[in-house]
Amino acid sequence: MYQALYRKWRPKTFSDVIGQQHITQTLQRQVAEDHLSHAYLFTGTRGTGKTTCAKILAKAVNCEHPVNGDPCNQCPSCLGIDNGSLLDVLELDAASNNGVDHVRALRDEAIYAPAHVRYRVYIIDEVHMLSMAAFNALLKILEEPPRHLIFILATTELHKVPATILSRCQRFAFKRISPQDIAQRLLFVARAEEIALTESGAAVLSRLSDGALRDALSLLDQCAAAGGTIDEARVLDVLGLAGNLQTAQMMEHILRRDQQAALLLLHQLYSSGKEVGALLGELSTLARDLLIRMTAPEGGEALLSGGYSAAVMEPLAALASPQRLIHITSLLQDTTAALPLSTSRRTDAELCLLRLCDDSLCGDLTALSARVSRLERAMAGGGTPTPVRPPQPVSSPPQAASPPPSGPASADDIPWEEPPLEREPVIPADSAPVAPPPVSPAPPPSAAGAVSGLWERLIDAYKSQLPAMYRAFLDGAHGTLEGDLLTVVCASDFTKTQLHNVKVQSVLQEVTSQDQGRPIAVAFTVGTPPKDAPSAAAADSPAPNGASDKLDALIHRGNQFDNFTVK
Repeated sequence: MYQALYRKWRPKTFSDVIGQQHITQTLQRQVAEDHLSHAYLFTGTRGTGKTTCAKILAKAVNCEHPVNGDPCNQCPSCLGIDNGSLLDVLELDAASNNGVDHVRALRDEAIYAPAHVRYRVYIIDEVHMLSMAAFNALLKILEEPPRHLIFILATTELHKVPATILSRCQRFAFKRISPQDIAQRLLFVARAEEIALTESGAAVLSRLSDGALRDALSLLDQCAAAGGTIDEARVLDVLGLAGNLQTAQMMEHILRRDQQAALLLLHQLYSSGKEVGALLGELSTLARDLLIRMTAPEGGEALLSGGYSAAVMEPLAALASPQRLIHITSLLQDTTAALPLSTSRRTDAELCLLRLCDDSLCGDLTALSARVSRLERAMAGGGTPTPVRPPQPVSSPPQAASPPPSGPASADDIPWEEPPLEREPVIPADSAPVAPPPVSPAPPPSAAGAVSGLWERLIDAYKSQLPAMYRAFLDGAHGTLEGDLLTVVCASDFTKTQLHNVKVQSVLQEVTSQDQGRPIAVAFTVGTPPKDAPSAAAADSPAPNGASDKLDALIHRGNQFDNFTVK
């Protein structure tokens, strides 16, 4: 009967264990010097040698002819432990024997001396699966064990083991085996089994195993069953990782900001049965590999997942920056974590792809950093990126589109150094309304006076960078800029409570500062926002050269002045 490679090539001595020399040397010395503990706790991820070292230790303490702390594997004790016929060495699976009754039966049996060997050894695998009552039943015998008894506990989740158990054991932490050690072991096994394994194939298998030698041997066994030379392409094909090319194609669409191509490819993958959660997870893994390849090009090869070759990642790395890859990875992780609670997983995946392709749809600081980096690269390359300007309100068309007025020029058209008019226009009683006399120029933005029309001009820019929950409350507020302070007048205390937070304040401060070209502070207050801000602003400013009396006379003339507007 065929035996799996990970069982056939399981280490028989401490010297055969790969990548755990810091543990095997200590155990070997304890056995050689007969300085044994009554309880050991082996922790670490799967496939790193915890159960293997437990069995080797059980053989070593009972071996009739030990060799420098290693078992001889020839005496009846070693052979009996290997084939499971020796009842004094018992291996239990706590996942299926986790009740208090199982531990009580073990405790009652442990008081008896071994029949054929020196020590009775109990190996409890996945000990974290024991119930709390079972732990309490095990605690007493761990605290005062018989001289002939040794407990070896193994677990992959150390945090689930009670502290009372931990304090009574010698703890050994098994680390993940390095890809280099796994690749060398795979090549050694392949030569002994006459398997055509290349170095590139061994490197891919070692990275896919994620530090577990047992998983690497299982993958090698699977690839060997397909026959032929096992190289990198063969491994990806046999293990079904050739579909990662479609993931790389999706990443290319994202990096090129091609929303239509990304959505079409998602539709194709979804129609063919691809799970959107798995697709987002693969995109996150690819983005992580690209980020590691860019930030650690020398020593980061061992950190890669191994699912993507250098020929696939090099063109993608040329399209991205580390800031954007961090943004992509974070957004993919957040979306994947929220999928279990989603009512439409496909819709969430599509929204995620749209945000990945267009940074402006996110509105967070990471996306803003990516946009700034893109502008910097464009300027460094000799380009002239177009500055983003806040959209203008529809109700106030540009002045250039209207014909020039027949009356005197407005205040905005008068040069700053031009003196005001000395003569005031004479208005006949029966004549049509005329434009008011020119207004003296307003002070610059840095002056203490209020800047009129700022809130109406920037309101769309504010809303475009805020979530929908804040946009409606901005309609019930109005802002006035006086000096370096933007005062936001809210219609009620509730509106102020909703707007007075870090996110809204940062957006208002950033947009206003960019518009004014200097740092602007933001303050919130409660009051009555003016219904017609431009008129209110104009009414607050006095008319120069005694024009206020003329203005009062014109307002009281009647219906012919209904359309009169002060600029």
